[in-house]
Amino acid sequence: MEGYRWKASVVTLSDKGFAGEREDKSGPLICEMLTEAGYDVQETVLLPDEMEEIKKHLCKLCDEKNNDIIFTTGGTGFAPRDCTPEATMAVAERNAPGIAEAMRLASLKITPRAMLSRGVSVIRGQTLIINLPGSPKAVRENLEAVLPSLDHGLAILTGRDGECAR
Repeated sequence: MEGYRWKASVVTLSDKGFAGEREDKSGPLICEMLTEAGYDVQETVLLPDEMEEIKKHLCKLCDEKNNDIIFTTGGTGFAPRDCTPEATMAVAERNAPGIAEAMRLASLKITPRAMLSRGVSVIRGQTLIINLPGSPKAVRENLEAVLPSLDHGLAILTGRDGECAR
C-alpha cells in the first residue's frame, strides 16, 4: 500500500496537566510535527504520573488500538514522581536504545542538561514507543533528531518494508 500513513498516538504525562493546573503544550506540538511528517495521529491522552495507569494505557494503545508508534511526553526527569521510563520498560518486549541515545546526543549539542533525560525507546509487538521530554523546546529538538529515520525502522518492524513512499 503506497503512501501508508503511520498510526500514532501521543500520551502526555503530567500531574499538573492532568489536574488542569498547567496547559499541555508538548502534546499538541508532537501532533503538529507528526501530522506535518505524514503520520496519522489516532489518539491523544493526558495522564497523571501514575505507573499502573501509564502501563495500562500503553498496553491498550499497542495491543488493542494497534498503533505503529506511540510518543510519550513528560515524566522522564529526576522528580520523584517521574516514572515514564519505568512504565515504558515494564510493557516492553524489546529495547530500541539507539533512538533515545540519538535524542540525547542531539540535545547535548544544545544543553548539557540533556544528560538528565531518562527517556527510553522500546518495542512492544509491532509498536514502537518513544519517551520524549516534557518541555516543548526539548520535544522539538528530540523529534527533529529522530523523525527522519523512524520511517525505515517502522517499515521493518511492521512488515511494511517497501510499502511506504515517504
